[in-house]
Amino acid sequence: MGFWLGGFDIVKAFFLFLYVVIKKNIDTIIFDFGGVLINIDYHRTIEAFKELGIEDFEERYSQADQGSLFTDLEVGKISTQRFVNDLLRSLPSGTSPNKVVHAWNAMILDVPKSTVDLLKSLQGKYRLFLLSNTNEIHIPKAMSEWKKTSKDDFYDCFEHVYLSHEMGLRKPNEEIFRRVCVEQNIQPENALFIDDSAQHIIGARKIGLNTFHLTSEIALSSLFS
Repeated sequence: MGFWLGGFDIVKAFFLFLYVVIKKNIDTIIFDFGGVLINIDYHRTIEAFKELGIEDFEERYSQADQGSLFTDLEVGKISTQRFVNDLLRSLPSGTSPNKVVHAWNAMILDVPKSTVDLLKSLQGKYRLFLLSNTNEIHIPKAMSEWKKTSKDDFYDCFEHVYLSHEMGLRKPNEEIFRRVCVEQNIQPENALFIDDSAQHIIGARKIGLNTFHLTSEIALSSLFS
């Protein structure tokens, strides 16, 4: 079962969907991270690398179709050092590794207070998990942003946090969803997966998860007014 709703007001959108699927006996919620719990803007990273000297970075990296360098980082096949060094080869001589890391992290924005409040309100009512395509560069930056909004430990908000670079798998591979369900004894028909990527939603639905595609289409924002 999948719903495709727009608007980034996660609190209103989320509870609207729960009202719709209450008869599905949802007892588990699996969250994506970037674009769902934390605000992100891919264009900030694209512009940051253009400023450093990679004019075609947008072609090299996109949310829908990532090149092997970025995919390899997300599944832990390459180290941060290897990733940074590969990008440095395309940059002017003398560019520091720190500038590459800063540009790569530019996409990571803030954690809305409404997100923290939502997670708190759901604890004890649902089993909560995180499943994110990410990498060992982004996580420290994301945790830093989380701490600006909440004093609570991020990991304590979930039964388990699943990160692609630690699992050796990434969404939308069906196996990553299957592994989470098997390891945590989750019945897909009783679980809700929330993600901002249509590709990831399709992968989750293939193993029977209920899905909620959280988009930012302003034209649909009236749904949550």
